[in-house]
Amino acid sequence: MTSLPTTGLQIRSTVTAEGTLHLSLIEVSVAAPGDNEVLIRVEAAPINPSDLGLLLAGADVSSATVLDGTGQLEVLASIDPATLRSLSGRLGLSMTVGNEGAGTVIAAGASPQAQALLGQTVAVAGGAMYSQYRAVDASLCLALPTGTPARAAASSFVNPLTALGMVETMRREGHVALVHTAAASNLGQMLVRLCQEEGIPLVNIVRTPAQASILRELGATYVCDSSHANFMSDLIAALSATSATLAFDATGGGTLASQILTAMEVSSSANATTYSRYGSTTHKQVYIYGGLDRSTTVLTRSFGFAWGLGGWLLTPFLAGLGAEGTARLRQRVADSIYTTFASSYTREISLSQVLDPDVMAAYARQATGEKFLVTPQVEM
Repeated sequence: MTSLPTTGLQIRSTVTAEGTLHLSLIEVSVAAPGDNEVLIRVEAAPINPSDLGLLLAGADVSSATVLDGTGQLEVLASIDPATLRSLSGRLGLSMTVGNEGAGTVIAAGASPQAQALLGQTVAVAGGAMYSQYRAVDASLCLALPTGTPARAAASSFVNPLTALGMVETMRREGHVALVHTAAASNLGQMLVRLCQEEGIPLVNIVRTPAQASILRELGATYVCDSSHANFMSDLIAALSATSATLAFDATGGGTLASQILTAMEVSSSANATTYSRYGSTTHKQVYIYGGLDRSTTVLTRSFGFAWGLGGWLLTPFLAGLGAEGTARLRQRVADSIYTTFASSYTREISLSQVLDPDVMAAYARQATGEKFLVTPQVEM
């Protein structure tokens, strides 16, 4: 029997009271799994936008410098005072990072559920996945079909379940179509494929002609480029064609949410037979689920009174859905891991490269078409 590792490397993120981000690659002890736990040799973990807030804490990555002479890899970067005020709850805490990933179960506890996973490739959203080894409860694992490589399974949770959650939210709230911003992202492309399968009209909002081309090549019917002079008229036409009254906005800042609500109001009022100074009675909803634009969210009240603007996060959505509903969505992801929910990566990096200032600058850009995969077992 092969002996289990006693230590492994792990990335930690700490914010100091002085306004410094401290990233480190440290050696940690690896404990044997408990009765219903499994020990995973982590082989692949993506860098999602949702990871960057914890990993980088809004620091200025252009200020990143490698700290020499400590005996371990450490990087420092500055955090501006306004951002630091929002981080008071984590000051001085050495935090693990990496929401999701995949790997091979190399040890398992005594329970039948844990033992059934021994030797299998599993995906898990257990946190601390930017580690070489991770012990988690067996119930958190998604067992993949035999032969599935960790690379293919690494993004089995955050993006696929977010796409499914958007569709589920649409149905629960009585809408018939969706609007999605930053729509050429990895998640956006999944949503295009999912809505095609489900027959759901989807209005995609992008920021460049190149991004629009990506989605049209996937067969997207409605693609609106916010950089185009005719953006608002194109958006109104798409909303009129689809009757979309629910939007998920990945940008967060600026005027985009307001523009979407305004276009929804124009579309909803187009066939009104009487005038109302309060606008249409059709409820219009925008959920902000990301923060690609860190500027202030600006609303110009030109969309009546039947509207809502709120936040949407995957974790509380799944908690409300319950264990049975979540299991149903997870199984659908497993069944379509190579098709609807396939992910592609432009670059694979080691744990140490996550802390390389040049590499940090690249993945912090969150550029469309650039998705990074961390490979903890590979040293580069």
